[in-house]
Amino acid sequence: MTLKISRILHAGYVFECAGRRIVFDPVFENPFSRNCHAFPSVRFDLPQIRQLQVDAVFISHFHDDHCSFESLDLLDRATPIYLYCLFDELFDLIRELGFSNVHALKVDEPVHLGPFEVIPRRALDADVDSMFHVRAAGLNVLNVVDAWMDPQTLEQLAPYAPWDMVLWPFQTMREVDVIAPSRASHASSAAPALPEEWPQQLQALAPRYVVPSSCQFVQEPWSWYNHAMFPVTYRQFAAALAEWLPHAQVVRMNPSVSFELSAQGLAAAAPLPWVIPVGEQDVDFDYRPELVPPPTAQIARHFAALTPEQTALALDFCRAGLLHKYREMELPEDSYFAAACGWQLSVYDHEGRAQQFRYRIHGDEIALDDSIATPQWQTEIPLAKLYAGLALGESLTSMYVRIDGAPPEADVVDDPLIRCLFNDAFAAYQAAQLRRIQARMAAAD
Repeated sequence: MTLKISRILHAGYVFECAGRRIVFDPVFENPFSRNCHAFPSVRFDLPQIRQLQVDAVFISHFHDDHCSFESLDLLDRATPIYLYCLFDELFDLIRELGFSNVHALKVDEPVHLGPFEVIPRRALDADVDSMFHVRAAGLNVLNVVDAWMDPQTLEQLAPYAPWDMVLWPFQTMREVDVIAPSRASHASSAAPALPEEWPQQLQALAPRYVVPSSCQFVQEPWSWYNHAMFPVTYRQFAAALAEWLPHAQVVRMNPSVSFELSAQGLAAAAPLPWVIPVGEQDVDFDYRPELVPPPTAQIARHFAALTPEQTALALDFCRAGLLHKYREMELPEDSYFAAACGWQLSVYDHEGRAQQFRYRIHGDEIALDDSIATPQWQTEIPLAKLYAGLALGESLTSMYVRIDGAPPEADVVDDPLIRCLFNDAFAAYQAAQLRRIQARMAAAD
């Protein structure tokens, strides 16, 4: 037997063996997660996807670029769903979407499906992520997804070396640096160093084949994030692997690309017919560390005007909802805001005009205070993205939040807006997707 492995997009893969087919972290959307555009670009043949016969879907964690209801909605509701998640709410939402065969994955507890044995492995952030150890056709494949390797897990996996294939997350995104660019360190225009633990980890696994995996996307074509968020290129990763693992082969898998893996080697196979490449496929990331980010006013002009009702919802949040939310949260002990502080929130509409709100914060207390002359901490956000965060479950990395004035010792995500939007906001994106899907179904009836 051989094992056929096909790339869908980002962290999505199809594994086929002995007439059985399983899917990992399926995303059949472009863009996905609202502003993640496939890189390289693709489109999907949705009627073909609706006809897919899938024996099971495995989802590594709850992030919306791995667990998307718009994508799951295309699949037969009898399809078994195996999800790694510590919170019951997401399982309930998937069942509400119509899937009845939904299972919680547990670390090191294998799932057997025909020729497949799928074993969830512990990731470094075990509260969020998992990895997948896939055994089939006498082969061992490690799908690291976009997790970080836990040292104890590495000890557990090293005895399986040499691994036949490792799907390795090669991109180290700079999420915090684009939120607080004035604090980011750009000491050199040279390519940033890859994580220092990677050589030892990969050498312990000793894979025959390494696939640069995950982060197969960029933001909107106009976005400065495309040159600031993604520092690692395919070229740099391949060069590093040649030095660390001279006997391993780096295998680039663009969307739709398929290979047959066996004990004897790797052979090209027929691509996925329902993933359709668009334009040049062997593209690479273009990191520009010296890039000066555009002002938020300019970014906000790229977004359509909100309706009066949507505008009112967002601005009412700034005047009242945010204050209520902040007061009911527990402040971290080492928070910058434990001491009295002036905070300014600037919200930019589709014409780049700002409406400013100034608050006095001291510990758990917050109040609007227009008398503050010089706010110590300043936060900016497009109005459209504030609304999206409140009503559509949009994630932080796509909202173009900009923070200024945060001292080096302060935690950027201690920002009051970030905390008020995302504390206790688990599965907000999927819940918003579910509401839209249910509304479409009701309208169709």
